[in-house]
Amino acid sequence: MTIEIRNLSRQFGAFTALNNINLKVRPGELLALLGPSGSGKTTLLRVIAGLETADSGQVLFNQEDSTDKHIRDRHVGFVFQHYALFRNMTIFDNVAFGLRVRPGKQRPGNREIHQRVTELLQLVQLDWLADRYPHQLSGGQRQRIALARALAVEPGVLLLDEPFGALDAKVRKELRAWLRKLHDDMHMTSIFVTHDQEEALEVADRIVVMNRGCIEQIGTPDEVYEKPANPFVYEFLGHVNLFHGRVHQGHAWIGDLEVDAPEYPEAEDLNAIAYVRPHDIEVNRTLNGEPALAARIVHILAIGPIVRLELAGQDNQSADNIYAEISKARFRELRLAKGDQVFIKPRRLDLFPGDRHLALS
Repeated sequence: MTIEIRNLSRQFGAFTALNNINLKVRPGELLALLGPSGSGKTTLLRVIAGLETADSGQVLFNQEDSTDKHIRDRHVGFVFQHYALFRNMTIFDNVAFGLRVRPGKQRPGNREIHQRVTELLQLVQLDWLADRYPHQLSGGQRQRIALARALAVEPGVLLLDEPFGALDAKVRKELRAWLRKLHDDMHMTSIFVTHDQEEALEVADRIVVMNRGCIEQIGTPDEVYEKPANPFVYEFLGHVNLFHGRVHQGHAWIGDLEVDAPEYPEAEDLNAIAYVRPHDIEVNRTLNGEPALAARIVHILAIGPIVRLELAGQDNQSADNIYAEISKARFRELRLAKGDQVFIKPRRLDLFPGDRHLALS
């Protein structure tokens, strides 16, 4: 199913939750709405579902205007963060609920309901818990049952609002992989809301980055991470170091480092900020005959195969401490210790002079 959002806006008093949103969700894709609290992602999901009404704009399902349709006529399945299972019903009855409450002519027979529920419980790999009650299940199991219940009514669209937000880190990671595989098997148009960058990058086909009721960028996980549209997207998607520099006639300087900036040939000593991911910072003991920025190690943190270095810059190019990530093998090769002086150089950076984005690599 195709979903199209046209010029959608929503106000709550003086607060703008959605500001002229335009978005097209492709058939069978898994789309993530990603952003901080208050960015409008949950409001947008609820308007698509029919749980909220928009002040202006349209929601179209398969090119049919569904803006004023009741939620029951939109054929959407909704999964909430806190499961919303009926505590007094067995797992089987929870999944069967949506089928049993259909109007008489649309309601399947008992045998068909039993077959459908059994198939769904097998799909989420929990058929052996059919006779249990929600309080007897773990959080991850309850969320899988909530998903099975949403799928029972055979929705055209699956909507998930922070589906793993109430779970611990290990279970969240397991369920992310499980949801991705389930979606690949079913190819159902799905939209999920999250504020977890790693979750969106790992699971989604495309990501919609939202901020203050607006869409900042739409793209594949690789596109939004590798080619951020603006500083907000860059800073929201993972750790980043900011260096002060300047741009002049197609060249950029950060301290003694010079890089080409051919897309900005007419700049005249324009102040700029360079954005560099920690894994894109090269660390050396000596200058090696090339310009580099001097720094001193203030903290070392080993995380599995990666070593994260916290560095205090000595060239006044960064207002905050600098973070670099190197392999454990490289760390051992350099024989680094707290207090050591090192020399750092970005392998790749993104430069934002004024309000214009220039990618350098």
